[in-house]
Amino acid sequence: MQIEGSSVIVTGGASGLGAATTKMLLENGAKVAIFDVEEEKGAAFASASGATFIRSSVYDEAEVAAGFDVVEATNGTANILINCAGVAPYVRIIRPLENTYPIEVAVRTINVNLIGTILMSARFAERLKGSEFEREERGVIVHTASIAAFDGQVGHVAYAASKAGVVGLTLPMARDLASHRIRVMCIAPGIFDTPMLEGVPNGNHVELCSQVPHPNRIGKPSEFALMVKDIISNPMLNGEVIRLDGALRLAPY
Repeated sequence: MQIEGSSVIVTGGASGLGAATTKMLLENGAKVAIFDVEEEKGAAFASASGATFIRSSVYDEAEVAAGFDVVEATNGTANILINCAGVAPYVRIIRPLENTYPIEVAVRTINVNLIGTILMSARFAERLKGSEFEREERGVIVHTASIAAFDGQVGHVAYAASKAGVVGLTLPMARDLASHRIRVMCIAPGIFDTPMLEGVPNGNHVELCSQVPHPNRIGKPSEFALMVKDIISNPMLNGEVIRLDGALRLAPY
């Protein structure tokens, strides 16, 4: 799949991994629309970068449908989808000062991270399925999971479960969409320099970064974007999850 000239949607594109991916895509000649709930930040980033900002919750069907209408009117039917939108709350099942686990936190986490990924992918494929295509593929979807899907830490029950769901849906979705010539891949990043690090309690992200074997540092969002670029460009990458973590394996804490 060629990036130049493609119509691309990046969810969570106003910051972090999504913003870095949007910049990479624009630099390579794509037309990019970002779906994000951070209206002020998203509008400012889009204005500065040349992307199109669409205020949309990825798990709201009406907002997603309206967003796709805007994309098609502005950039044409999207043929690349990058699912970066996500939340990572830290909530332990049993807490010293609370009696009950706030189930609404788990519901929102799963809605954004997992249901949002499914909804965006389904609507993307539905809109793309009848379009013309060159060579041997019609479109590419890249999901964002996390290494927490494999070694989730204390306090990340909902987050790890949601990301494990993203990992689990990647292969069946790739098989489901193969007849439509749409590839589906997933990246499971480790510790990256994004706003999500602010949610790590007690400054533990500093210790986490020191545990990365090689390179012994925090990941750069631009390195995630480079992985996205490689996936889009390589037609044999399909139905697989790639850990992008410098060989890090998370300890319980």
